[in-house]
Amino acid sequence: MLFIVGIIIVFGSVGWGFVLSHGQLAALWQPFEVMIIMGAAVGAYLISNPFHLILDTLKLMPQVIFGSKTNKAMSLDVLSLVYDILNKSRREGMMAIESDVENPHSSAIFARYPAVLMNETLARFIADYFRIISSGNLASHELEALMDQEIDARLHELEQPGAALAKVSDALPGFGIVAAVLGIVITMASIGGDPAIIGKHVAAALVGTFLGVLFAYGLVGPISISMKHIAEEEIKLYEAAKASIIASMNGLAPQLAIEFGRKSLFSHGRPTFDEVDSKVRGR
Repeated sequence: MLFIVGIIIVFGSVGWGFVLSHGQLAALWQPFEVMIIMGAAVGAYLISNPFHLILDTLKLMPQVIFGSKTNKAMSLDVLSLVYDILNKSRREGMMAIESDVENPHSSAIFARYPAVLMNETLARFIADYFRIISSGNLASHELEALMDQEIDARLHELEQPGAALAKVSDALPGFGIVAAVLGIVITMASIGGDPAIIGKHVAAALVGTFLGVLFAYGLVGPISISMKHIAEEEIKLYEAAKASIIASMNGLAPQLAIEFGRKSLFSHGRPTFDEVDSKVRGR
């Protein structure tokens, strides 16, 4: 919802300030300028990025508008899932979790946490490393190094949509200048005609520059920053799972191991010790 409030404030303050300065909002209505600027921006975005990244950007937009899916409840689910797997392996042996980590979608443990299952990459990350633990003899530092590699790669992947839009934001003022130059070309062709018509053409050209800058710094740029924040918040779930698993490999009990994961979360979305304790004991 902050996205909608922000858009209203940005465009409302600019438009209302223009009106209070005795401007006419109708003068800003230049649909062909918008078509030139936004069309060029979209085309450049399509040229610059692979299809999967374009899809990732579209999939991320609902989180930009309505808020990130990475919240306290999601963090609790990740910690509780790791706890349940650790607890089962501790009570019944590592072979007992083999069926759970081989196919998370048919696992009774994973089924308790549908929000985690919906994040296919995160669920697979957790399952894969428990599979490695159950089938290999890796030392904790070796497994941690492998997890860090995957987390770094995943962070880069999560940040790509925001980075791609940031490039579009950087280009938008230039496309605004393109629209303005085309408006000046039209103006020059009208030299010698009605001064009022020439004035309208000049105004339309200036609106092109204005829109390019406004779309860059008031819309596309903030969206790219929001996507970066979403990526940073999601990667904390991977780091929480990693910290808990490594702590368990170093001999800590499940209850204490997930405390290492809890501490790795950002403070604004970190569940309290009592909340985690109540969740896992309730389970």
